[in-house]
Amino acid sequence: MTYSIVAKDAISGELGVASQSHYFALGRVVTFARAGVGAVATQSFVDPAYGPNGLDLMASGASAESALTSLLANDAERELRQVAFLDAAGGTAMFTGDRCVPYRAQLKANNVVVLGNMLASDDVVPAMLAVYESTAGPLVERMLAAMDAGEAAGGDARGRMSAALLVVSADTGPAPWSNRIIDVRVDEHPAPLVELRRLVKLCQAHTIFGASVFTPGLLSREAAATGPQLAEALRTLTDAQALIGADLEPTFWKGVLLIRAGEICSGKKLVAATVAARPQYRAFVEGLHAVGILQLSSNELLDA
Repeated sequence: MTYSIVAKDAISGELGVASQSHYFALGRVVTFARAGVGAVATQSFVDPAYGPNGLDLMASGASAESALTSLLANDAERELRQVAFLDAAGGTAMFTGDRCVPYRAQLKANNVVVLGNMLASDDVVPAMLAVYESTAGPLVERMLAAMDAGEAAGGDARGRMSAALLVVSADTGPAPWSNRIIDVRVDEHPAPLVELRRLVKLCQAHTIFGASVFTPGLLSREAAATGPQLAEALRTLTDAQALIGADLEPTFWKGVLLIRAGEICSGKKLVAATVAARPQYRAFVEGLHAVGILQLSSNELLDA
């Protein structure tokens, strides 16, 4: 009772899956992806095991087609399932059982599968594919556009409740924990896709924010960031603040970095502005002073 898209970006190699349904917290059972391996959408009368089991098979070298065929062969209730697999090479596989509730459909093109069941009309899946293929830009934007098109064509016949979007990198790399580029879920909301877009934007902003503040050595006891390193951190924090909006934490950290670099006056203004908006940050300033990240205490920074 869901509609979904699984896709690979032909340029970056990123793999993604997105879904919406009138079903609580669908992200825990429908959307699966693993960097350098593949992506899965498993829905209808859902068996979540298709997600991890399919990814394990593809990780061991099976194609999307052979992995899905293998799992379907051992599922006595397969006619209730609707599943899409995409492997890291761009291979696709899809299945819609005869007992999935109409309207139901599945379509595929190069590096993409779209599918849905219990839909409000038979226009939903074709609209998703058409918009995905005609939209330019990053994978996440194309997937969101496809999901919006599905909703505009009627979406889930029962209405809306939850949505999820997961994008992973092309390969595993040396830091597996960093492979989830975007991982956001809306568990219950009157307009899940609207909220999903907001969360995607925040996810991107906080990724920029994290890269600005948690760069190795940036908060070292021994030396403060200066020169090009400081300029780049300040630039990315400015970008993050523009995306995040009302939450002033990126501005606060700009102040911290400026103070650490000896630009006390400029830094104090930014820290003071944050504390004025969020008084609880005074205790945070004192905590940063206690562990040596700020050389000045809250009294010295805010009351002098």
